[in-house]
Amino acid sequence: MRRYGKNPDEDDVRVRPDRRGSRPRSRNRPKHEDAAEGFVLTVDRGRITCLVQERTITAMKARELGRKGIVVGDRVAVVGDVSGDPGTLARIVRVEERRSVLRRTADDDDPYERVVVANADQLAIVTALADPPPRPRLVDRCLVAAYDGGLDPLLVLTKSDLAPADELLESYAPLGVRAVACNRDELATGEGAARVLDLLTDRVTAFVGHSGVGKTTLVNALVPERQRATGEVNVVTGRGRHTTTSALALPLPDDKGWVIDTPGVRSFGLAHVDPSRVIHAFPDLEPGTADCPRNCSHDEPDCALDAWVAGGHADPARLASLRRLLATRERREGD
Repeated sequence: MRRYGKNPDEDDVRVRPDRRGSRPRSRNRPKHEDAAEGFVLTVDRGRITCLVQERTITAMKARELGRKGIVVGDRVAVVGDVSGDPGTLARIVRVEERRSVLRRTADDDDPYERVVVANADQLAIVTALADPPPRPRLVDRCLVAAYDGGLDPLLVLTKSDLAPADELLESYAPLGVRAVACNRDELATGEGAARVLDLLTDRVTAFVGHSGVGKTTLVNALVPERQRATGEVNVVTGRGRHTTTSALALPLPDDKGWVIDTPGVRSFGLAHVDPSRVIHAFPDLEPGTADCPRNCSHDEPDCALDAWVAGGHADPARLASLRRLLATRERREGD
């Protein structure tokens, strides 16, 4: 049914008044040049806790950011009320360029990648030597993700009172990964935490590991004034229980750096990783790829790396380690 006549003129058309005024829309967005710099500490159901000018504030993502995600470690631009007073809410209007990104997928067939942490300097891969037993395939996958994301890996072995660390350390020695071992008693006295702390100073370190390895216990020893809940390993399944439900950045004592505690993982998919980028973590081998066939997987008969190593340019153990990491993407963590 027509509301107006067949040929209405302008006087016949009713215009609904705009309560927001008659200001025309514009594609020009404000640059927010006076925005304050913030560091994202944690993200929880749309509320983002940031450190701004030594104050902890709560903020939400501005509409103009669209679907762009914000994760712990992001450097952001914040406007609005940045006083940090109870009940106040600021707005994040810009996410600065990330210098490193730790990503993972649910499994190797999942096309959706999840950004875990941004702007971390290193990735501390925490694994127990027993109870639960080590999962080297998961460690390898975390190493690949670290190399791909631009983070330096650090291997942290816990529960060294239950099993020796020598065998596991020897298997990762050719990769040149820094490593440290400790046990619960050493963490309680501060001795173990001090050894780990020496490797974290002046750096932003993300901690990752599967449930029950003592990751949060270690973080609590490093930052004693911020105790997070811990759990026990299930005696039937040998698996830990998730106690950390969201990533959280915590400052080390005396402002010597940051640790980011992340939820325990049971899988670490690498669908997002381009295998050709893993070679960048092996500077002693990378020049040898110049004569490789096009799209070489570095694990095939015509790979030039075999001749490079045979010519004495690199240690054969390094090539074996590279190929082990490249094969990791083809294997499941439990294999």
